[in-house]
Amino acid sequence: MKIEVKALSHTYDVQVLDNINLVLDEYKAVAIIGVSGSGKSTLLRILSGLEQPTRGEVFVNGRSVKEPGYKKTVGFVFQNHNLFPHLSLLENITLILEKTRGMSKEEAHAIAMENLRLMSLEDQVNKVPKNISGGQAQRASIARALSVNPETIFLDEPTSSLDPILTHEVLTAVENLRNIGKGFIFVTHVISFVRDFADYVIFMHEGKIIEQGPPTFLDNPQEEATKAFMQKVR
Repeated sequence: MKIEVKALSHTYDVQVLDNINLVLDEYKAVAIIGVSGSGKSTLLRILSGLEQPTRGEVFVNGRSVKEPGYKKTVGFVFQNHNLFPHLSLLENITLILEKTRGMSKEEAHAIAMENLRLMSLEDQVNKVPKNISGGQAQRASIARALSVNPETIFLDEPTSSLDPILTHEVLTAVENLRNIGKGFIFVTHVISFVRDFADYVIFMHEGKIIEQGPPTFLDNPQEEATKAFMQKVR
């Protein structure tokens, strides 16, 4: 996975990202961490193409996030699963594949079932989201993201609303995807998952990347903000 960010800034009512520059290559799983309000979810959304930057250029695997076709190369998993509440887990995936990828019902069904099985949900496919656990709903959301065969999967704090048992369930499912040939870029507050799954970590503070490197740097951070953050999350 290759990421190139040039002079990226982003503003809502206030400046959220401040002149970020980043070049990464050959990493499979990149974690973005930091306190609330540090800009990490905004950076993730821009990298995924869900939002366009106020200023700067962003490329993922050689494609500009501004390209019209870029979003077809990504899968996104939201904090709250974002499944259609009136559709079954199976229909949540087949509808996307039929409407956005032009697949036949048969092809969409086969791909949906394959990815639901990958997430150990084959016995839940006909249930609607309200009738399954939060962890199962998030795993279904991951299956939906996988079903479009993306180059890169983005996860925005996928366990933020889950209890510790369901958090473990979802993150274990993600870890099992390590070798499927996809890139992962994710925001999380679970540092044990960062250590286990990421091969590169970005620490953000007040809209800037202030420390980065392999997960081992978390054992001995150099910046005061990173030290303070790690003391709180250990």
